[in-house]
Amino acid sequence: MRVLLAVVDAGSLSAGSRKLNAPLPSVSRKVADLERHLGTNLIIRTSRNLQLTDAGRDYVQAARRIIADLEEAERRASGEYETPRGLLTITMPLEFGNRYVLPVALDFVDKHPEVTLNVLSLDRTVHLVNEQVDIAIRLGDLTDSSLYAVKIGEFRLLTCASAAYLEKHGVPQHPADLENHQGIMFNDRSFFWTFDVGGKPVEAFPRSRIEVNTAGNCVTAALNGTGIARVFDYQVADELSSGALVPILQDYAGAPGPIHIVYPRQGLLPLKVRAFIDWAAPRLRMA
Repeated sequence: MRVLLAVVDAGSLSAGSRKLNAPLPSVSRKVADLERHLGTNLIIRTSRNLQLTDAGRDYVQAARRIIADLEEAERRASGEYETPRGLLTITMPLEFGNRYVLPVALDFVDKHPEVTLNVLSLDRTVHLVNEQVDIAIRLGDLTDSSLYAVKIGEFRLLTCASAAYLEKHGVPQHPADLENHQGIMFNDRSFFWTFDVGGKPVEAFPRSRIEVNTAGNCVTAALNGTGIARVFDYQVADELSSGALVPILQDYAGAPGPIHIVYPRQGLLPLKVRAFIDWAAPRLRMA
């Protein structure tokens, strides 16, 4: 059942084998053995991906319930509800997580010797139940109503530049002024330069001779005086504090986004999860 769920969640036999860190022939054989045991096809294999048959959809749904019940029984038997212990898997955005969450998580493990930590630093949304993750740090509005959430802070999209750049080119007073300035752009256009002007979104179009693919590169270019950067405030906290970068156009920044700790709620909440939330939430709010 676990092998089948890994294959289904990963989208293919090969991806499932990588997820399980198991040889592809072994994974394929286990799925085939299960189908032979049940006397029916569970998946339809194609060259690119796989699809579940009607029987496969019913079986996968039942398998998820059975595995969840089994894991619940194992946690009870191991005493996981009596003291924080066991494997705690946390997923977090790469840069925010490394800067703020990971130090708190490492301190938590240091204080709870029966807990082991598995950290997944990923800039994508992880399905907590399907990927067996206990806790996630989420930036932005939440869309999954099945998760429980604890708000720990807010973040903003910030426009900034070095003092040297602003002294040479002037300080823009309105988003429309940016058309006369150099902007440091992301080459995947993941950030549109949209500002809140009188309660309405207005897009700005700075000139650009520099494109980057990471926030770190964007900050480095801004520190060099190359142009104006638009990044999240937590990505330039140190540079703003030291004065190396200067915030601009703050009156047009718009509303902040929320930061949450989220977790699935299935049966009793393992004490390791409750203990981590109680430990991390006040510390991250102060960060």
